[in-house]
Amino acid sequence: MAAYPAKLQEIIDLFEHLSEPEKRENLIVYADQAEAHAPVEGEAYALEDVRKDEECTDTVGIFLRDDGEGRVTFRVSLGPQVQTLTRAMTAILCEGLSGSTPQTVRDVPADFVPKIVGGQLVRQRSQTVYYVLGRMKNACLVYERRQAAKAH
Repeated sequence: MAAYPAKLQEIIDLFEHLSEPEKRENLIVYADQAEAHAPVEGEAYALEDVRKDEECTDTVGIFLRDDGEGRVTFRVSLGPQVQTLTRAMTAILCEGLSGSTPQTVRDVPADFVPKIVGGQLVRQRSQTVYYVLGRMKNACLVYERRQAAKAH
């Protein structure tokens, strides 16, 4: 069994016990919370990665903050065309990975996604449900490389 950050494990535990219709309802609630995880004007970020990829319908920005003690938090900007499921996963990942080390984020296996989203939605949206997690892992990798370069 994979080890997830405690906050992410709590979300996984919640969704694992829900029926498919209940999962959809809760995903919509999380999608509505995505705005709360948008970047804040005037807030400083250790890394900003804003771009449009083939995997997503709109431009997505990943903003990584470090707390100076080796832990990171994320803020994510989403374009108006980003799907509800991607918005939901964004809120879940921002909340679930908050306070983790960059290495922990990079090591989080993606096998939790079907437990949250449900198998049917994963099949329908197989690319997009993993997109934000991949971008966050990549941001952590770039951040760690920059930190290592500063140390030399």
